[in-house]
Amino acid sequence: MAGRIRGRLGRRIRAFAAVPLLRRFAYHARRLTGDVDRGFFLRLALGLAAVVFVAALLVAAIEGPRASIGEFVSTLSASFYWAVTTVMGSGDASYVQTPAGYVVSWLLVLFGAAIVASITGALVGFVIDFLIKEGQGMGAAGYRDHIVVCGWNPTARELIQELGHDEYTTRVVVLHASEKNPAGQGVYFVSGDTTSAEDLRRAGIEEAMAAVVCPADPSNEADMRSILTVMAIESIAPQVRTVAEVNNPAHVEHFRRARADEIVVTSRIASRLLARSSLYPGLAELVTDIVSGGDGSELYRVNLPDAYVGLSVDDLSARMRADHGATLLAVSRDGHAYVNPPTDFRMQPGDDAVVVAVSLGTLAPLRLQHD
Repeated sequence: MAGRIRGRLGRRIRAFAAVPLLRRFAYHARRLTGDVDRGFFLRLALGLAAVVFVAALLVAAIEGPRASIGEFVSTLSASFYWAVTTVMGSGDASYVQTPAGYVVSWLLVLFGAAIVASITGALVGFVIDFLIKEGQGMGAAGYRDHIVVCGWNPTARELIQELGHDEYTTRVVVLHASEKNPAGQGVYFVSGDTTSAEDLRRAGIEEAMAAVVCPADPSNEADMRSILTVMAIESIAPQVRTVAEVNNPAHVEHFRRARADEIVVTSRIASRLLARSSLYPGLAELVTDIVSGGDGSELYRVNLPDAYVGLSVDDLSARMRADHGATLLAVSRDGHAYVNPPTDFRMQPGDDAVVVAVSLGTLAPLRLQHD
């Protein structure tokens, strides 16, 4: 019973410590105290204790009886308690009765006020520093299972808007070399270098669900920097899935060597969609509506329930429509997508599906593990 209670208490404490705001406070506290000499605090504590002890000794010598050592020690302990409470602002003013005792009491009160002012000033300074650094993007995200957007461009802006409207909500952190948050409210901003391990850690890359790498401009140099960003992520957080936007199709192989999990060449997608739309009118609008979450057409990749194992494609399509109001687009197996598979294709354990539906409903979104 006691072990179970301790286990529950430990889980609650860990959950409380994982709150992003507390983790940010902890980061700034470490940052501010990292270069402080630990011996300074020890000397300060000893100095404070010495002042209180000397004041207690003076009051005991002035006010207390000195007939025996026992009485003096008893008076000294009581005086020490009085001195501590006086410094804290709650001491008994009637404890001292002589002019010399009054002087010691007044000095302790002033000493206590100075300590309270110093502590208050330190706390206010910490809060001000926290707010300023957070506003400048110099803090740490403190999130878990979030998405880190590395870099900023129009694609990143549209990406954040799309994530904000998805029912499977997740927190987003933008890591970009800028003085202000380019994403606006609702998105945590980290100002820094996307290729820097320290800045990636401030963005919480080691505990992120995925990282999206966006080139800063359409140049080849931006692609090279994106490759360095992918390599930096892989070096410190290989378990995190990386999705990279690529400017030049010729650089795709380099991104693969850097171990990017998914590579999107926006120019190639756009050109192919334009070509198909020129042959089949309305196709561009249809595809855009599907991928951008139009009316009743959210795009999802979901796990298939065990009950669907062994079904044919036609049976699976019918079950998806009947059970979930979803339209089957493709089946994925062992990293390969089967779009319009043959009629003898049957579901196997571990298969997942790409569907279009109004909402997830009871379907479970796919959570892939990093290779």
